[in-house]
Amino acid sequence: MELTFLGTSAGTPTRARNVTGLALQHGGPRHWYLVDCGEGTQHQLLRTRLSVMQLQAIFISHVHGDHTFGLPGLLSSASMNGRTTPLPIIGPPQLRNFLEITLASTDSRLGFELQFINAEADDFHWQDDAVRVTSIPLSHRVPCRAFRFEELRVERKLLTSKLEADGVPAGPEWGRIQKGEDVTLPDGRYIASKDYTEIPRPPRRVVIAGDNDTPELLAGACREAHLLVHEATYTRNVAERVGPWPQHSSAEQVALFAQAIGLPHLVLTHFSSRYQFRAGRGPVIDELAGEARGFYDGNLVLARDFMQLRLNRDLSLEALDA
Repeated sequence: MELTFLGTSAGTPTRARNVTGLALQHGGPRHWYLVDCGEGTQHQLLRTRLSVMQLQAIFISHVHGDHTFGLPGLLSSASMNGRTTPLPIIGPPQLRNFLEITLASTDSRLGFELQFINAEADDFHWQDDAVRVTSIPLSHRVPCRAFRFEELRVERKLLTSKLEADGVPAGPEWGRIQKGEDVTLPDGRYIASKDYTEIPRPPRRVVIAGDNDTPELLAGACREAHLLVHEATYTRNVAERVGPWPQHSSAEQVALFAQAIGLPHLVLTHFSSRYQFRAGRGPVIDELAGEARGFYDGNLVLARDFMQLRLNRDLSLEALDA
């Protein structure tokens, strides 16, 4: 599972950071999923190897513009580049009106079907051949969701010694059994895959949260998760100065939550545009990192635009060269 951060700024872009967008790659060789699509996301994609032709689905956490304003342009460009495959748009129900009115008002037509799916439905779940996705309600000024991605098709380990002991001859059937298929041998014996394979590791689970001022709402979703991507819009002192109205989390809040549930990997993103990389007139991003590390002793990462991270099969988190 690979994550590419397309934007890590909250509300407005900065010279160094675009507004929210995150790509998750898993499944086919170039298959990927987009979580949120702030203005300029399609420009950010031009600096990656990701193609809208291999985009499997778009997940939108909530309707605020820094998470949605990039959608009309990205979809129109996908159509002009020749996409014809239907595209699921998973998010709040207002997205349908937003996109249909915007496209109609600008004489824009898509060469592929948009499949709108309400992520706020009580029974929401979605999956394809590679991942299963559920949503978790968060606390923000408008309805907002986190998305929990769980990989499917975890590779099986073939118990060759048991097959040999039971007289199952090596051949194509072994490959089918390892893939999870039950087979009938030429001599009529029925071989159940579950009896001759084992799954040596848990499926990887990643939670990607939208805007949220109450990290504890994710306790259930994160209990068996290996990685949480969560906003840390402010440090605590700035959050106290701004007040509760924006309904965002501080780095301290998220770190305390991650520590309490024993989360192995925590990635912070969605930083207020007031935070810069270099010291100057305002606060610096390192202040967010310092605050979080004071409360969380797991693997902490502060996202940057175009940062790539891989959650490996052994559940380690690896930074990739951009």
